[in-house]
Amino acid sequence: MIRISTIFVAICMVLVAASLGMVLYAMAGISGSESAIVALTALTFMILYNAVSIRLRDRSEAGSQITDLSRGTADLARQVAEFGRRLAAVEGKVVSVNSTSQDRIQSVIGEINELGTLVKQLASSVATHEDMLSAPPQLVPVTTAAPAISPPAPMPARDMPTQAPDIRPERLLSVAGAEAGTLAASTPVALASTTASSRNAAQLAAVVRSAIAESRIDIYLQPMVTLPQRKVRFYEAMTRLRDDKDQVIVADEFIDAAETSGLMGQIDHTVMLRCMQVLRRLMVRNKDVGVFCNVAASTLSHAATFADCIDFLEANRALAPSFVLEFKQSTFRNLGPIESEHLAALAQRGYRFSIDHVTDLRIEPRELADRGVRFIKVPAALLLDPQQNSNTDIHPADLSDLLGRFGIDLIAERIEGERAVVDLLDFDVRFGQGFLFAAPRPLRPETPVTGNLPATPDKASQSSNGSVRPARNEPPKNDPPRTTGNAALARRATTGPN
Repeated sequence: MIRISTIFVAICMVLVAASLGMVLYAMAGISGSESAIVALTALTFMILYNAVSIRLRDRSEAGSQITDLSRGTADLARQVAEFGRRLAAVEGKVVSVNSTSQDRIQSVIGEINELGTLVKQLASSVATHEDMLSAPPQLVPVTTAAPAISPPAPMPARDMPTQAPDIRPERLLSVAGAEAGTLAASTPVALASTTASSRNAAQLAAVVRSAIAESRIDIYLQPMVTLPQRKVRFYEAMTRLRDDKDQVIVADEFIDAAETSGLMGQIDHTVMLRCMQVLRRLMVRNKDVGVFCNVAASTLSHAATFADCIDFLEANRALAPSFVLEFKQSTFRNLGPIESEHLAALAQRGYRFSIDHVTDLRIEPRELADRGVRFIKVPAALLLDPQQNSNTDIHPADLSDLLGRFGIDLIAERIEGERAVVDLLDFDVRFGQGFLFAAPRPLRPETPVTGNLPATPDKASQSSNGSVRPARNEPPKNDPPRTTGNAALARRATTGPN
């Protein structure tokens, strides 16, 4: 496209040539044809001059651009050369580092092989000694008359079961006053359990209905402690009913009758209310404490009952991080569409779940974590059972680490001996619960939570699954011999993976 300046120059040259011709025609007396020739000649010279000047100017500009381009190309070449030099230096360093790393890895592999040989030798020695210790002693035949066998001496006082330690700095819940502080001596739990088991389903349903109507629903609290510090971190609320004679009925005995009669929802709603009150009082003194509240499967599946519970939980969702809803393992394995929807509604409101009554270790942690499960309670006897090594895909010693990768904490329950605690520490279990630490203690509706109950089990208390706890004056049970955690690790090192 022709530039405006070029057009303007052309017009000016035409005007100058025409003006020259008119001046020569008017002033010099030259004829019109001659003045036109002169004007045309002047215009031609001006056009030639303009073209030559433009060509010279363009050539000078092109030369300067070429010079600038060559200068930039030289700078780029210098930069590329510098980058090449630096890249060569980096490659040299990488090669030297790789060679050094290979040397170190080879030395570490050699040390690991030596350690493996030593561990196998140690494992063989330990297994041999353990087999010698666990083998029954051989009886030596006696030819003479056997001496009279005297009756066994009574157990020394030092071998009797001692009082469970007082868990500090957080001491357990207490019930103020003698009326609500301990179980009445006239109504032992063993007698209550025997009486309740003698009732049929209809009588149990009537007792449950009467207990609900007359507010004879009791809450028992049992602490869960951290291991090995034994610091109280959570409390589990256990439901007990009392009949018209104040005999205690444990959960395992009245749940079936309550679910058949459609009364389990009312019991769970009452227990949630009481647990929330307990949690509020506990959090006044300690913000890190939590309460586990058991919920039945029938409550989760019944739409009307669940609506009342979720309305209450929605009103108290500020305490959701410290209020854990606990379900049975069978409940989670048999979730239907309605139960899954209700469970998701609770998870959306920030509530966390726990699984108890675990009967086997076939656990899918990813699926449970997606549903909102944050705790799994496994009996200590199940974790320490050697048969679980062959019945599950993962060794029980690795279960805590596997669950921890999905944000789930493992709680060992029903711990009743110090030896079990030592073995569980080898399994990296963080929380424990059982009569070794404290027995479930009753909490009355009218009793304030003061937080200074000694962690001492009663003489006749019941475990979380409803079994009767032996009296304090009975001798302790002799645990069957089993492989300890270190010996089991040594044996696995010797035999190798299955």
